[in-house]
Amino acid sequence: MGHVNKVSHVFTLSHVAEMLGEDEDWLFEVAEEMDTEDGQLWIVGVGDDGVMAFTDDGIESLKNLIQIHKDAPWIIEERRQMLAAIIKPKAEKPDEV
Repeated sequence: MGHVNKVSHVFTLSHVAEMLGEDEDWLFEVAEEMDTEDGQLWIVGVGDDGVMAFTDDGIESLKNLIQIHKDAPWIIEERRQMLAAIIKPKAEKPDEV
């Protein structure tokens, strides 16, 4: 018999943010570090881009990440700067004379 999914329910990001008393936008950035194996997944509906959600185990993983980010608040800013550098268009070289 193959793998049996034992997840019976999930909690949306907005619900978890309210449960934990955290800002939803900040929590989204923290949770971006998580993978499906960590209990973070996406719920997709008709016409939706999707909603981030968490299993019970995912909420526990998220709580650990929250503490890490509160102890080192610069992590998100460093990731923002790195992403900005990647997507920033490179300056064109001036025409050679």
